[in-house]
Amino acid sequence: MGGLGSGRRSGFGRDTVEGSRVLDGIRLHRAGCLQEGYSGGWQWARDGEAVASIRMHCDGRALHLSYRRRSNGGVWEDVSEAIAIRRVACRFGGVRPYLICPGIVNGIRCDRRVLKLYGAGRYFLCRHCWRLRHASQSESPLDRSIRRAEKLRCRLGAERGDEFAPPRPKGMWQRTHDRLCRRLMDAQLAADEGFCAGATALLARLDRKKRRRRP
Repeated sequence: MGGLGSGRRSGFGRDTVEGSRVLDGIRLHRAGCLQEGYSGGWQWARDGEAVASIRMHCDGRALHLSYRRRSNGGVWEDVSEAIAIRRVACRFGGVRPYLICPGIVNGIRCDRRVLKLYGAGRYFLCRHCWRLRHASQSESPLDRSIRRAEKLRCRLGAERGDEFAPPRPKGMWQRTHDRLCRRLMDAQLAADEGFCAGATALLARLDRKKRRRRP
C-alpha cells in the first residue's frame, strides 16, 4: 500500500461529498470532542437510525479514531487513524480548530488544513485526496433548477416537498421576502421550461422510433 488514500476501490473519482460520511471539525469542537482528555464516540444516522459509528479520543494535539469496516461485503477489519489538530486564533477572539488531512497520495503527504474529512474509503481524508465531487456537479440544468427552487422555498419557511411558498415568515424583512420570491419564480420558470423541453425531446424521439418501425 502506497499510503493513506492509495489502493482506492474501483469507481474512484465518482463518489460525492454528500454520499460520504463526514467528520466536521466545527461540530466536533462544539461537542467537546477536540478537548484534551476526551474519550467517546461518534455516529451517523439515516432516517433517525444509526448506520455507522466510531470510537475516538483526543490528546490535545491529535484526534485518534478507531473503527471497523469492510469493503464490498468482505471481511471486517480494524482501522486506527490519527488526525492532527491545528487551532487558529479567530479575529474577534476564540479559536477555530482545523483537521490536518493525513492522506499520502503517490508518496506525497497532503497536510491540508481543512474543516471536514470524508470517510469515502478505508480512511478519513479530505475531499481533494478522495477526489470527491459535489452532487450538484453532475446535475442536469433541470435538476439544478428544481434544487434551487426547493432551496428557496425552504428559506421562505416551507416544508421540504411543498409546491408553494408560505406567507412571509415572522421576522423576515419584506424586501428580503420579495427578493427571494422573485428568485423562486425565476427558478420555477426555468424548471418548468426545462421539463417542457425534455418532454418535447422525448416525444420527438418516440415519434421517430414509430416512423422507423412502419413498413
